Amino acid sequence: MALREFKLPDPGEGLTEAEIVTWHVAVGDTVKVNDVVVEVETAKSLVELPVPFAGTVSGIHVSEGDTVEVGTPIITVDDGKDAPAAPGSSEGEPQSKSQSEVQADAEAEVEEGLIGGTTSTGRTAVLVGYGVKQTEAKRRPRVSLTTRRPEEHDPPMPPRTPSAPQQPTPSAPPPPPPTPSAPPPPTGEESTNRSVVHTTPATPGAQERALAKPPVRKLAKDLGVDLGSVTPTGGGGTITRADVEAAAAAGATTAEDAAPASTPDRSRGERETRVPIKGVRKMTAQAMVGSAFTAPHVSEWVTIDVTATMELVDRLRKDKEFRDVKVTPLLVLAKAMCLAIRRNPGVNASWDEEAQEIVLKHYVNLGIAAATPRGLVVPNVKDADAMTMLELAGAIGALTATAREGRTQPADMAQGTITITNVGVFGVDAGTPILNPGEAAIMAFGTVARRPWVVTAADGTESIEPRWVTTLALSFDHRLVDGELGSRYLADVAAILRDPARALVWG
Repeated sequence: MALREFKLPDPGEGLTEAEIVTWHVAVGDTVKVNDVVVEVETAKSLVELPVPFAGTVSGIHVSEGDTVEVGTPIITVDDGKDAPAAPGSSEGEPQSKSQSEVQADAEAEVEEGLIGGTTSTGRTAVLVGYGVKQTEAKRRPRVSLTTRRPEEHDPPMPPRTPSAPQQPTPSAPPPPPPTPSAPPPPTGEESTNRSVVHTTPATPGAQERALAKPPVRKLAKDLGVDLGSVTPTGGGGTITRADVEAAAAAGATTAEDAAPASTPDRSRGERETRVPIKGVRKMTAQAMVGSAFTAPHVSEWVTIDVTATMELVDRLRKDKEFRDVKVTPLLVLAKAMCLAIRRNPGVNASWDEEAQEIVLKHYVNLGIAAATPRGLVVPNVKDADAMTMLELAGAIGALTATAREGRTQPADMAQGTITITNVGVFGVDAGTPILNPGEAAIMAFGTVARRPWVVTAADGTESIEPRWVTTLALSFDHRLVDGELGSRYLADVAAILRDPARALVWG
């Protein structure tokens, strides 16, 4: 047989490591070319990895939660092919190919368009979401978690490797076989139907994994909920966020997997909890430190009456053209920022230190900072300045939905030119945001609330009325944007929010 190692491929974007999030296979499972076997988290996104060859999984070398470097073997597959005997073996010629020759021949058979294959343009598809992909990867069928009868004539399971133990703990009841193709031989009472009942987390591969999306798994980890103890209510036996929250409320926690709680357990002497710095948090920290100590930041504020903007939002929500998109004040701000850039193009630029040049961008890739279960990410809407209000609403909605699911790809976060951070959703009035690296400006959008405001009538009389009021705070790179330019840009955005009709004049 030929054992083939699948090594963690290069995810691109300058990343050198990834965290193993979810294994979709266990030792003994059969996989086909392009089957998704594992989900990993880089510093920028969640990525599904397809295996580039077919066979039987004979070893899993890393566990969920491990951080591994690019090029590290993560799984071994037995392709079931013995090295072929040479026709002239009787004349002293070698009867079999070396391990490397067999692997090279098998790799040469990967079809164009499959993960690991070379396309007609010369590109190699490595990861889902990177490169060309012309076929769909299919997950292996999952075995029911209820009752199963072991088959009597299946072949024995391949030997297990120390790096991927598959045996249950002695205190746990006998688990069912990982797959129908490799059950333990039935003896005595074990030949009858058996139900899977686990009260403690089993080792990887010892039982079927609970069905849940990565954000739900992250929520369960944060709340200290053992997914194996949660009763699923979603379609196909999938565990939902509501299921996890209900389990947390009922006190179904697992101390070993619990994330740091808001209140430490003082009864057990716990006064500190240490959390590894990795993934999105690590990348965010590096980017913010680099930005804060590279670009000289300046921040300015303006508090404005946005009653007219709120009235526009209400009208758009009732408009049949906008019935399929989400309309919020953020949408009006995004459009206003794009229009104001036309009048102040210097804020849509970047600083090229190596070439000693200021790069003016003739397009707007508008970043929207989004809080996700994995941390803060800033995907951007490409060419937002060329979109209509309706197109922009759809793009922002799709962008934020993908971010909350943890599926934002690195390409969606690259090449941003200016960013919005919506601190108002947390009830915050304003702030001094740090620039997204490589950008010249970032706008903080404060909460929109009813406040007493001095209103001047057409005849010059003044009165105090309750109005919708918000605060905008603009931080900018003082190497690129001086005080005059930054102030003009902020004032133009504010003017559109005060009176959206002004966009017809400047548009």
